[in-house]
Amino acid sequence: MVITGASSGIGEATARLLASRGAHLVLGARRSDRLEALASSLPDAVHAATDVRRRDDVAALVDLALTRFGRLDAFVGNAGIGPVSHLADLRVDEWDAMVDVNIKGVLHGIAAALPVFRAQGHGHFVTTASTAAFRTLPTMAVYAATKTAVRVIAEGLRQESDGAYRVTTVTPGFVATDFAGAAADREVRADLLALRDRIAIPPSAIAEAIVFALEQPPEVDVNELVIRPAAQA
Repeated sequence: MVITGASSGIGEATARLLASRGAHLVLGARRSDRLEALASSLPDAVHAATDVRRRDDVAALVDLALTRFGRLDAFVGNAGIGPVSHLADLRVDEWDAMVDVNIKGVLHGIAAALPVFRAQGHGHFVTTASTAAFRTLPTMAVYAATKTAVRVIAEGLRQESDGAYRVTTVTPGFVATDFAGAAADREVRADLLALRDRIAIPPSAIAEAIVFALEQPPEVDVNELVIRPAAQA
């Protein structure tokens, strides 16, 4: 199984849980030092520094899975960023980065894994979205738009599957990760950190949902799972 965004948070928790279930893992992320440390702590994992904005990086990750393990059972597209801000701040470079990572990164994963799944006659796309796609709040407009796009792309992919592969969108609410730290505005960052400390659920909760979907029988496709803190509005 391939996992992008594997070096921390939901990706790391998913890697650890899947490893405990005996999965063979191919881990990708930009932070190569953390990625290497994680892979070395797991029983059967390989890794490669991966920037999902680069199509060749993602293709190389899938090639690594095929070379090392001979097949690809699942592609967990978890890489994502959220440097949220008020639109009036005109942080255009950050908008571009969210589009490149959150949308194009997902498409690059599809481009890399889809031919393999069709050739095998099986496979499973699992993609991390966000409840921001359901409720747009101030500072969240661009981020929410990218996550809405992820859900739309995944649904289109599911409808085109013809049973050759499965498609799951996992949609987390507020999770205790370093998401809030990406906000450049001090006040926005402080508000997010305070909310995280008050209500966030652990990454392991999302990892459990991902593994639940992956472990269903081949004829069962869990299309979307929404997991949010009970206290989240």
